[in-house]
Amino acid sequence: MTPRLQQKYDSEIRGALASKFGMTNRLAVPRLDKIVVNMGVGEAVNDRKHIDGAVSDLTAISGQKPVVIKARKSVATFKLREGMSIGVKVTLRRQRMYEFLDRLVTIALPRVSDFRGLSGNSFDGRGNFAMGLKEQIVFPEIDYDQVDTVRGMDIVIVTTAKDDQQAKELLAGFGMPFRD
Repeated sequence: MTPRLQQKYDSEIRGALASKFGMTNRLAVPRLDKIVVNMGVGEAVNDRKHIDGAVSDLTAISGQKPVVIKARKSVATFKLREGMSIGVKVTLRRQRMYEFLDRLVTIALPRVSDFRGLSGNSFDGRGNFAMGLKEQIVFPEIDYDQVDTVRGMDIVIVTTAKDDQQAKELLAGFGMPFRD
């Protein structure tokens, strides 16, 4: 079964974007490419168990097993040695990507305290959008009693848009709550 947002893109958003930007080729219309969710786990330098907690949290949130990120260089001031585990990340594509975006927009973002909308300045100039969440407990898959520490995460939404205006229109069509 295709996800709700993918059906919405195929039926409404693609046509609206094509007419707004004057595109005749279907493949030129901006679409989602992937979503990368990253969790930095700096506490893992002292205790390796923190990585396991981050892996289980990110697995529950994304529905996919994350990759453990290792340090590339040694940094003495952070007591970090090359090869130590310092974070986890997951790259979502196709069906899981649309399901994650749906849960992010409809469930997680409204649960963020003092949320006033996403900044429209978080685009990188090439149509990709980056945002951060301060705590993973805004997702309903996370059981608050099972959380060892509250961790933040970075979410990067990669699109095929040529510029930020096209990407913003695409994400607004999916229901992303932009401030401006």
